[in-house]
Amino acid sequence: MLLHDDRLFPADPVTRGIARRLYAGIRDLPIISPHGHTDPRWFAENAPFPDPATLLVKPDHYIFRMLYSQGVRLEQLGIPRKDGGRGKNKVEADPRAIWRLFASHWHLFRGTPTRLWFEHALSGVFGINERLNVENADRIYDRIAEKLEQDEYRPRALFERFNIEAIATTEGALDELKWHDMIRDSGWAGKVVTAYRPDSVVDPEFEGFKDNLERFGELTGEDVTSWSGYLAAHRARRAYFKQRGATSSDHGHATARTANLSQAECEKLFAKLLKGKFSAEDADLFRGQILTEMARMSLDDGLVLQIHPGSFRNHNPHLFEVFGRDMGSDIPRQTDYVTALKPLLDAVGNEPNLTVIAFTLDETSYSRELAPLAGHYPALKLGPGWWFLDAPEAMLRFRELTTETAGFYNTVGFNDDTRAYLSIPARHDVARRCDCAYLAKLVAEHRLDEDEAAEVAHDLAYRLAKEAYRL
Repeated sequence: MLLHDDRLFPADPVTRGIARRLYAGIRDLPIISPHGHTDPRWFAENAPFPDPATLLVKPDHYIFRMLYSQGVRLEQLGIPRKDGGRGKNKVEADPRAIWRLFASHWHLFRGTPTRLWFEHALSGVFGINERLNVENADRIYDRIAEKLEQDEYRPRALFERFNIEAIATTEGALDELKWHDMIRDSGWAGKVVTAYRPDSVVDPEFEGFKDNLERFGELTGEDVTSWSGYLAAHRARRAYFKQRGATSSDHGHATARTANLSQAECEKLFAKLLKGKFSAEDADLFRGQILTEMARMSLDDGLVLQIHPGSFRNHNPHLFEVFGRDMGSDIPRQTDYVTALKPLLDAVGNEPNLTVIAFTLDETSYSRELAPLAGHYPALKLGPGWWFLDAPEAMLRFRELTTETAGFYNTVGFNDDTRAYLSIPARHDVARRCDCAYLAKLVAEHRLDEDEAAEVAHDLAYRLAKEAYRL
């Protein structure tokens, strides 16, 4: 078998036996996928996936960032260039060639979570139980391609096969959400909702910011050249997203900075940004103020506020210039939460009906800052999972670093945050196994009774995410 039944469980036989029992009770629970980047068009059109490379390789930045680090050009993996690609920069269009190249570098993923996810998909979805290599690459490609032509491998059928109860995609503030409308109008029972991601109209350093604001005003009918009109436009778009099922907003700022300026200060800062003559400090202050404004709006409309700071986005300027955003060069950075979140928490942190979910790429901040904050403020919860922190080791460290002061119930279960559709059940399986391994250790050390551990395992796998995201 490609996957061992005891993968990720403790080596100690007593603790492993406890983990097995806990896992047996939750392995088949429905999947709540509250924040991801899957394409809603898949579920709207329900067309067959085109080929194995387009399904499994091209959308997964875990894969192409590793290959890029070993000298593979993104053009070779079929990643489109802004200029279309010509001559030596021609973008590979043959999916079989992309797959063969991927297979020839498969050894690079030894010991990585990508290998766990990929082999889970091979075995669990396609029934393939041999390790990918150069020799079998074509045969495995053909077997997957053959299955992708079958109706049971279309997006909606896989959604039901994976036992996904609800999935949230992520769309920008200017998105018209036509795919979500198509899903809704189709009568299909699958729950696919959107999430409000307004980066393009809240980040003055975002490319095309002024043009984005103009479009923002057109969509909402609000005067976005005034501070009050700008806020009204956000309220209008949030309402539009809520009508398409949104239960959350999402904010991927460079820092966790928040602000709580007076109205006069906000108006002055906003006017400065509109003139285009502002500093990096002005831009960061504005982003911080917007987080507090979004939290206030959440008190009115009920959207959960997600904060995803701590990433130096587009660290590689060459890739950004040639290929655009999200090309695997977002790098974790040290993040301050105690000082940065204080203005927002001063304003709304004591509100029991508000949910602010904080994520981080800076693991050291979990035990030092985030867990104590979430263990105190009613509005704040911790979001485990997110790229770079969804490896098994990181999942275990998360529990070790946060349970001491935040417990289990100031966290929100698991968040898969993926663009690769077939890795969703794999990621949830890894998270469930890791949580059971951690809980089994507590039981073996007589810090938790096994019936309590079973209840916690269920909550971490299902209930906490469903309730926190109001799904």
